[in-house]
Amino acid sequence: MARASFRGFTCASIGVILSCPAGRIAPAARSREVSEVAMDRQLSFEPLTPTAFLRRAGRVFSDRLAVVDGERRFTYRDLWWRAQRMAGALRELGVAPGDRVAVLASNSHLLLESHYGVPLSGGVLLTLNTRLTPDDLSYIVGHAGARVLLHDEALDDCARAVAAKMPGLERIDVKAYEELLPRAAPIAEPVADERGLLSLNYTSGTTARPKGVMYHHRGAYLQALAMALQMRLDSDSKFLWTLPMFHCNGWCFTWAVTVAGGTHLCLRAIDPGQIWQLLRDGGVTHLCAAPTVLTMLLWHPSASRGKAVRFGTGGAAPTPAILARAAELGIEVTHLYGLTETFGPAVLCDWRSNWNELPISEQARLKARQGVGNVVSETVRVVSPDGADVPADGTTLGEIAMRGNNLMLGYYRDEEATRRAAPDGWFRTGDLGVLHPDGYFELKDRAKDIIISGGENIPSLEVESALASHPSVLEVAVVGAPDPKWGEVPVAFVVLKAGQVISGRALIEHARSRLAHFKAPKEVIFSELPKTASGKIQKFVLRERARLLRDEPLDELGTRKGEA
Repeated sequence: MARASFRGFTCASIGVILSCPAGRIAPAARSREVSEVAMDRQLSFEPLTPTAFLRRAGRVFSDRLAVVDGERRFTYRDLWWRAQRMAGALRELGVAPGDRVAVLASNSHLLLESHYGVPLSGGVLLTLNTRLTPDDLSYIVGHAGARVLLHDEALDDCARAVAAKMPGLERIDVKAYEELLPRAAPIAEPVADERGLLSLNYTSGTTARPKGVMYHHRGAYLQALAMALQMRLDSDSKFLWTLPMFHCNGWCFTWAVTVAGGTHLCLRAIDPGQIWQLLRDGGVTHLCAAPTVLTMLLWHPSASRGKAVRFGTGGAAPTPAILARAAELGIEVTHLYGLTETFGPAVLCDWRSNWNELPISEQARLKARQGVGNVVSETVRVVSPDGADVPADGTTLGEIAMRGNNLMLGYYRDEEATRRAAPDGWFRTGDLGVLHPDGYFELKDRAKDIIISGGENIPSLEVESALASHPSVLEVAVVGAPDPKWGEVPVAFVVLKAGQVISGRALIEHARSRLAHFKAPKEVIFSELPKTASGKIQKFVLRERARLLRDEPLDELGTRKGEA
């Protein structure tokens, strides 16, 4: 009987290994046969990298619309062509494998293409926060050792200021970039190590110098698959970029949308009116953003019910008022949780269909929980200070700890910070929470945001949730302020919905009706909330503001003099 041969070993030999009972083949022969099979890695192993999604989409979805950026439209064939030539252009600029390429751009085709073109060149992608100062950006670019800075036209002044501080940094604006593409040879550098460095994402650095979080190809690939699956993306999806692409590489949706062959709708600035127009007329099916953006949209004058849309948000838990309003408008809210170190949302509140039958207040209680690890995550732990798991009783407080394929390699050029963050192989998030009996965990506070008043721990999120349940409240943030008697007391910063009027005293009484009295805020300050580029509230700014304002007298309504 003829034997079919494949890469140096025979089908007969494979059949012997797979089908013969143990002991029928001499151990040495069996070991030799297995080794021969295992040595041929090309048969059963391909390094994972998110650029593979565009390679596939360029073939499978070649004629489908991939990108809309203002008046510009690109199919997946176009996007694959441009990404390969970006890689070639970077090579011609002297970028070698492992070199860092910085990109300073709003949500645009340039920034999206960079998520493919830079790694296809063998380079490491460094996306820059567009709201940082030139001094801050210069530190990041210098620390990362970037060779090239790509930027869009709107950020020309900032890019020039950074380049002026960084001798040897080659600055390429979007016009020059477009001129380079047609002349460049297409390049698609193979990935030799799937755990090799893909991108650097720098933390906000609110209390210290920002740290460079190292993403690997394997983690980005798996996280993108998780986002595509769990946010139910498909080839008919139209993803509106309300989330900054520079933030955790857009929570890996820069790659996830391409996995499904959906359309990237670029949005260069948050404009609620324009977003509602796109929701009604642009066929948007998915978007993600911070809770502040969701709140802004739900109560905007342009808000109206249209086709169903899925909205992924992480941070403050959705309140009953938010869920009720979202349901009225046809918006399905998914609560997500993650950090820069976890490639964005490593956890989601995995919703069960039977929960839809519950009252809105009960749905809000369940959706307030951050939930469980996504499909590629390891089980999330809640641990005590000694690293032991806390009971799954919904009350014992511990720190959220994570590990797995969608965790960073570490902090770039900072081994000590990496060791501190993961002392025992589990990354400590700095977030405190409880584990419920059904395995869902619920965040209670950042460790640094816990308010210690008279020796009692007051989770700021608990106080915020109580205040946010008032129908007049649009946004709220609670911080600790110094107090001579109690050490710290809760102070609330509140933004009211348009046309609403209420006193600080009335909101304090509302909170007292829902909380132990010592947890209620001692005062309310009506003020806009400072936010990061991704929409997160900057509590360190509010803490300093509260410290200064505590020296001013309260009026008879429980508000500070001069506040609205």
